Amino acid sequence: MKQKIKKVVLAYSGGLDTSIIIPWLKENYDNCEVIAVAADVGQGSELEGLEQKALRTGASKLYIEDLRKEFVEDFIFPTMQAGAVYENQYLLGTSFARPIIAKRIVEIAQKEGADAIAHGCTGKGNDQVRFELTIKAFAPQMKIIAPWREWSIKSRDEEIDYAEAHHVPLKITRETNYSKDKNLWHLSHEGLDLEDPANEPQYDKILELGVSPEQAPDKATYVTIDFEKGVPVAVDGKKMDGVTLVETLNKLGGANGIGLVDMVENRLVGMKSRGVYETPGGTILYKAHQTLETICLDRDTMHYKQQQIAGKFSELVYNGLWYTPLRAAMSAFVTETQVHVTGSVKLKLYKGNVMPASVTSPYSLYDEGIATFGEDDCYDQTDSRGFINLFGLPVKVQAMKHLIKE
Repeated sequence: MKQKIKKVVLAYSGGLDTSIIIPWLKENYDNCEVIAVAADVGQGSELEGLEQKALRTGASKLYIEDLRKEFVEDFIFPTMQAGAVYENQYLLGTSFARPIIAKRIVEIAQKEGADAIAHGCTGKGNDQVRFELTIKAFAPQMKIIAPWREWSIKSRDEEIDYAEAHHVPLKITRETNYSKDKNLWHLSHEGLDLEDPANEPQYDKILELGVSPEQAPDKATYVTIDFEKGVPVAVDGKKMDGVTLVETLNKLGGANGIGLVDMVENRLVGMKSRGVYETPGGTILYKAHQTLETICLDRDTMHYKQQQIAGKFSELVYNGLWYTPLRAAMSAFVTETQVHVTGSVKLKLYKGNVMPASVTSPYSLYDEGIATFGEDDCYDQTDSRGFINLFGLPVKVQAMKHLIKE
């Protein structure tokens, strides 16, 4: 027997899944009140007309929450500073957007006195985990309704059938029914022909944030990014807030075919999934930040961060574990490493490639006088003999013992 639900707050995007969930909830939960919440994390025109659509399909009201500033400053930049890249390719665009959305939905559900929170995530995906772990972190007793785990609908085609039967307006057709997720950081594409890794993506048809490398200009574009304590603050000498900065780099990167990733990733739920990601501005920022760290971080800190922090941090974000003690502790470590990551990086953008052109910092640990191949008076090369003898002593002893045994 289902729990009596009078009021549900729905994570609402206006896409196929959440559009049909409103009438489905009312049909299956005794005509309960449905309050829709759309989070603005930079999806732009996708938010247009949402209120009218939500109300027409049965919602009592729609909240549109502008989370862009918090999204960039509290999620995107800290993840970039950690150097977190899931499976060495995915810049986590969808992953770190879910916790911030879910947290705001919990806040609204508590304010509205809702009995439950609903989402449109499928039972095969990662997003159900990301949403629900966040809900559990802030409202552990809240009822969660996940229609994909309850209804008889089995495919996106059947979703479209349901929408048509209930007069729910859609912006897609069966032929263009890719599963997409767009925000300030990226745009993902899944489904249809992309489900077979043998099929090359039809970039001329699917790209929205930029062009393919083949279509990019034949002349390189240069861009300079300034950082203060690991945070990007200016592009080409112009100070910008985080949202504007990412938007600016998205345009530059997109025009030069930057940031396309076609990968088969390992989902948390166990299966492999193929997706195509557009992350033009993010790809530029990661390269710029990584380049600046090469002169600002000491060797041991850099290596520890790369080997122990970046990979694990990416897994935590991907798996929806943002609001956990471990992620918070790792972020504290990363923040400390960024104290002297201040300076400017000039990059060359050309047909999908991002190449360092110059890097400077008032805290640079690079000393040309020490590193030079020319004559210097600060490095005694004879010191290396003793260093190698001591550093290589275990290797030498092992070899001698083995020779004796033979």
